Amino acid sequence: MNRRAFFASLVNPPVSAPAGITTRRGGHGEQVSLLGFGAMRYPTIDGSHANTNRGGSNAPIALPQVQRQIDYCIEHGVNYFDTSPVYCRGESEKVLGDCLAKHPRDKWLVATKLSNFNAKFHPFEAAKGMYEESFRLLRTDHIDFYLLHSIGGGGKDAMKLFNARFIDNGMLDFLMKEREAGRIRNLGFSFHGSEAVFRHALEMHDRVHWDFVQIQLNFVDWHHAKEVNPRNVNAETLYNLCAERNIPVVVMEPLLGGRLAKFNYNVQRKLTPIDAAATPANWSFRFAGSPPGVLTVLSGMTYLEHIEENVKTYSPLKPLDDKEKLALERAARAFLSDDSIPCTGCDYCMPCPYGLDIPGLFACWNTALTEDRMPDDPSDPDYAERRRRFLIDYERAIPKLRRAERCTGCGRCAPHCPQSIDIPAMIRKVDAFVEKLRRNGRA
Repeated sequence: MNRRAFFASLVNPPVSAPAGITTRRGGHGEQVSLLGFGAMRYPTIDGSHANTNRGGSNAPIALPQVQRQIDYCIEHGVNYFDTSPVYCRGESEKVLGDCLAKHPRDKWLVATKLSNFNAKFHPFEAAKGMYEESFRLLRTDHIDFYLLHSIGGGGKDAMKLFNARFIDNGMLDFLMKEREAGRIRNLGFSFHGSEAVFRHALEMHDRVHWDFVQIQLNFVDWHHAKEVNPRNVNAETLYNLCAERNIPVVVMEPLLGGRLAKFNYNVQRKLTPIDAAATPANWSFRFAGSPPGVLTVLSGMTYLEHIEENVKTYSPLKPLDDKEKLALERAARAFLSDDSIPCTGCDYCMPCPYGLDIPGLFACWNTALTEDRMPDDPSDPDYAERRRRFLIDYERAIPKLRRAERCTGCGRCAPHCPQSIDIPAMIRKVDAFVEKLRRNGRA
């Protein structure tokens, strides 16, 4: 089967359109909803969200709210649920397993990962123990989609780390046998980092037969990931490498960690003439779902209204036309022209040994840019009010002991960043800007 025919076979007509969600056909014939639920940002009882490592808040997960979200997803045709042993302070798999257990097993597909980032989980028995614990927490006898989690990280040691986590310890061979036994239905990997490791993994395809690959894909990263950071890989390149081998793609970061959920003025004016009623999320999810090789698009949806909007966007998907693709490319260039920090809020950099709220600092900076509230021009008649407002927002959002001035520059955070951000440099940038605003207020 050629590439075009293969990808055509993945696309399934919308179910009872316009009410039914668009589905795509997996490699083993399973029908997969184009929208996938990413279980990494569960709501907490204080109205925030629990995230990897530090949590958006330390409050307990709002279990009844999560149950309602899972129920809503299944009722509206969303059947792909993605989790990991490290998500939501390590609670994600159990919460998801408890919520899914209330529904028939044929109504849902679950994806989880071998998240053995810590060296203590590199030995075979420890890694196997993590794998087996996922079955217990998810309350299932098979995992529909199992991933080697985040290959390619580790900087110059990326290949060495890939081998230590999955190859030298025999785990990949073990997982292939588990797939043969039916305990894993689809085996794949997620990617952040070294293109050399990505290509190396794909070169293993003839032996491993990857059933899917998970990559970061959105309308900015499609052509411009390398402009954000030279160590990144453009999503178009990753997608095409998978397409050459007829490997379906699972999309993560369709909203670039939430940064595309709100458009700044320069981005919005590129898109409003095309569709004034479309929301930022609607544009982003249509882009992510339009390539025919995409199996599902994951979103870490904290609130039910996010799920409702995304379900609507994919019920059914209206693929982008050429005019809309061109408008989004112009919007991507406008997005890159601002001074934002390319943080997706994944929290892999956390916890900071000195207590900084690194994602919170970057979110405060990016929000001011997105909403056109950055006090960056002293000649602006509104500069004084912008300066005052920015400092108030900064001090409310970031507790005193977690602010940028406490950074020692130790650099422990940077190697863990999937976006390869020079985190200490960006923190110094935020700190210098805040201090400048404070001095201007005292002058």
